[in-house]
Formats: sequence, structure tokens, C-alpha cells
Amino acid sequence: MPGTASDAEPEPQKLSEISRLSGVFFEPTKAFTDIAERPRWLVPLLLVILATVAFYVTYGQHDGWRSYIEEQTQSNARVARQMEQLSPEQREQSMNLQLKIMPIMFCVGPVFGMPLAYLFGSLVLLGVASGIMSAGVRFKQIFAIECYAGLTAVIAKILGIVVIFLKSPEQFSLMNPLAFNPAAFMDPKTTSKFVYTLASGCDLFIFWGMALTAIGLKAAAGKRLSFGGALFAVALPWAFFLLLGATVAGAFS
Repeated sequence: MPGTASDAEPEPQKLSEISRLSGVFFEPTKAFTDIAERPRWLVPLLLVILATVAFYVTYGQHDGWRSYIEEQTQSNARVARQMEQLSPEQREQSMNLQLKIMPIMFCVGPVFGMPLAYLFGSLVLLGVASGIMSAGVRFKQIFAIECYAGLTAVIAKILGIVVIFLKSPEQFSLMNPLAFNPAAFMDPKTTSKFVYTLASGCDLFIFWGMALTAIGLKAAAGKRLSFGGALFAVALPWAFFLLLGATVAGAFS
């Protein structure tokens, strides 16, 4: 008879953490449906932080921070002019100070900065998805989706570590270690900071993460939001902050 327990549809099987992590890459719709139903975020967030710290530690030990500081100084005309006005002793003192600060900033910073970045990004996406588009998603869902979609950074950092050992320090760029965006084929010394920042933001791994976030947002919202609407909700703040960052970079270059 209709309505009996035997006719009821079986509940979908809950995924283990390993299945979630692998499913993000191989079965994203299934994985993010489970993530939206049971939002957790600690494991993927820790993996992203560990991969990021490992990348910067490897860079510091293999290439050293001096080449990065010199590259950043030469690529910013205003800073380069300021350094030229210093005496050799003052330049060396400035370099030694930066050599102490850089490892701390890049290796300890992600531990605190990445959770804050995901927190801020989730709040912005919540405002767009639920506030503007009435998707009816919860903050906990979006934060978990952001953390799992951020696993693309783990792949990027692992590839970056490989490239560190394949390239000489003079050829390796810390800010653009992989040639997956137009900025990798531009000279940061001669290209305007506005254009270079825009080109850096149009990265394959960023687009991959945005697509996964949209899949997760669609899974959380259900029929209230199409995939196209979810992708628009993700792309809108990305475009705004990329343009804002490029404008600021161009103004202070």
C-alpha cells in the first residue's frame, strides 16, 4: 500500500570524510550535496593551511627570501626609487629586517589569515545568495562549501612545490609559481600593476574553485537557485574585489 515504510525511498548514504575529500574532485555534485546536508569544515581547512605553509617553508629553504624581496622591490617603481635613496648600509639593514619578517608573514600568516579569508568570503557570498537572490542557504553551509572548494589550493601548492625544485631561484616567481593565468606570460617590471593584477586573478585554479563553490551553493539551495544563478552569485564578488584590488595596486605602484 502507498505510504508504507517499504515504499519509502531509502536515505542517501552518508559519505565518509575521505569520500568527501576525493568526491570534491571526482564527484563534486554528490560530495557537495553531502556537505550541504552535514556541513563540516575543519579537515579541508587544515589541509589548505598545511599545504600553504609547506609551500612557503619549502620556498624559504630552497630559494631563500632575498630573491623574492629583490624581485618585489624592482617590480615597484616607487619602492625602487626609495631604496635607491638609501645608503648601502641602510639598504642592507632594510633587507635584513625583511628577511626576518617574510618567513613569519608567509609561514605563520596563513594559520590565521586563511580562516579569516574564508569567513569574510562566506559572509559576502551569504549576503549575495540569501540576501539578494533569496537562496535560503545558511552561513554554516556556505563556510563548509568554501573550505571544501578551497581544496583546489592544495593541488596548486603541491604543484608549486614541484616547480620550486624544477626551476632555479632566478626563474621561479613566488607570486605566480604556475603558468595558469595570463600574468605568467607578462613582465611584472614593465606591465602596469592594474593589468598585471587583473591577469593574475584570471587563474585556472581560481576558476576551478569558483565552479566547485557554485556546485556546492546549488546543492545547498536546491530548486531555489539554478547553477547559473549560483555561479553568478560566486562570480559577482570575485569580479568586484579583483577590480578593487587591481585599482589599489595600480594606484600605489
